[in-house]
Amino acid sequence: MLLVLCATNIFFGPVDIPMMDALKILSGESVAEHPSWYFIIIHSRVPQVFTALLCGAGLAASGLLLQTALRNPLAGPSILGVDSGANLAVAVVLMLMGGTMTVSGNSIGGHLLVICAAMLGALAVIAMLAMLSVRLKSPVMLLVAGVMISYIASSLISLLQFGATRQGLQAFTFWGMGGFGSVTIERLPVFAILMFVGMIGAVLMIKPLDAMLLGDDYAHNLGINVRLTHRLLFMLTGLILATTTAFCGPVTFIGLATPHLARLLTGSSTHRILLPLTMLMGAVIALLCLQVCSLPQSGVLPVNVVTPLVGAPVVLWVVLRSKSSLD
Repeated sequence: MLLVLCATNIFFGPVDIPMMDALKILSGESVAEHPSWYFIIIHSRVPQVFTALLCGAGLAASGLLLQTALRNPLAGPSILGVDSGANLAVAVVLMLMGGTMTVSGNSIGGHLLVICAAMLGALAVIAMLAMLSVRLKSPVMLLVAGVMISYIASSLISLLQFGATRQGLQAFTFWGMGGFGSVTIERLPVFAILMFVGMIGAVLMIKPLDAMLLGDDYAHNLGINVRLTHRLLFMLTGLILATTTAFCGPVTFIGLATPHLARLLTGSSTHRILLPLTMLMGAVIALLCLQVCSLPQSGVLPVNVVTPLVGAPVVLWVVLRSKSSLD
């Protein structure tokens, strides 16, 4: 399924490119009659496929980490407020500074400035949570702190929107819809390295995660530093979310819904099985959303137009199942 979606996203899109010509371009040949096709395949579709694959896998993994750490089936990556910090930084850049910034006499603008601002905003929230974790003993209290940070950021964003120009407001709105197209082939290595660091860190946490399923006391008896484990889980989740939000905008529902689909498919709660499958399914869902957003003759839709159609029914199913178990 993963390979099929990778292929269809490369071969099919808003611009109709014959499959044989696409294969020639992928093999290094050029199509003299249509030189723009090379740019579409190599510089647009291929980076989008890798971006969607990494973004989906990373967000799904971070959602599973949080749901296990907080023992909350409705916990998602955005619950820590990291994406709110990125949103606020981008809002400042686009609505207050007009989308440009001068540093040492050099003007920076466009996607590069947005990526830098989002990353700095997200990292600022991560640093704030790291400092708060020293004082707050309970992960639930740290979660509450993240929610409060989200409220503060949302309030400041609303204030900026109130006084923003039409162009700035429109630019921020479009960015908030999310997308996999802003990661160019030159930026892809940086994006991939950051995502791999976060996902490899998640894989290394499989043993503590399995122990925490039976309770913090059980994990402590096995010699696991529960408090340090919670911090590491939050930091890994923050790194993944900071990277995806900075490069792709706030992509919703994948991190929240995918772990439940993986549990439904396997019937297992063991992270040795669940985490790899969750990452794989996250990549598949992201590629499927990318394909729907780039259907031939439909133009290019924002990714957050499609992800709720996949994620919202799953969340409703979780809520209804939880209610049935309580009854």
